[in-house]
Amino acid sequence: MTNYLSAEQILDADDLAIEDVPVPEWGGTVRVKGMSGTERDRFEAGFIGGDMKQLPPDKALEHYRARIAAACLVDQAGKKMFRSVGEVKRLSDKNAEALQRVVDVANRLSGLTEEDVEELTGNSAAAPSGSSTSDSPDTSDTPSPSSSGGSARTSSRSGKQ
Repeated sequence: MTNYLSAEQILDADDLAIEDVPVPEWGGTVRVKGMSGTERDRFEAGFIGGDMKQLPPDKALEHYRARIAAACLVDQAGKKMFRSVGEVKRLSDKNAEALQRVVDVANRLSGLTEEDVEELTGNSAAAPSGSSTSDSPDTSDTPSPSSSGGSARTSSRSGKQ
């Protein structure tokens, strides 16, 4: 017999995964949290211009990795660490390999596939995983795509490891 969930059970489910990722280039470990539906919608909306058309690939790819990392990097309490455009730009100046490691986990936890990234950036040859940028300072609701490279799953909101 199938056990169907009620609306209350769905809404009460603690389902946003969190994973600790070692980043030796930065001297430690960071915490990456998957995006909620609202956060992913906001992240994807950053790829649409004021005319409601997709941004050109050169603009969509600008700071992509930093944007997705900023959307998903949280402190130990689960609060977003990077919120301003300036912080995202500074984050984009960090080591590309380290940033990509974070992005890969962020993408996976947020359900962003390579195809999603290609669609968002309008560039199938660029950025198989990573994040994109708009001039919007609110990266707190913006997250990431793809699979983990060297990360260790430590926890999820539901307590699973």
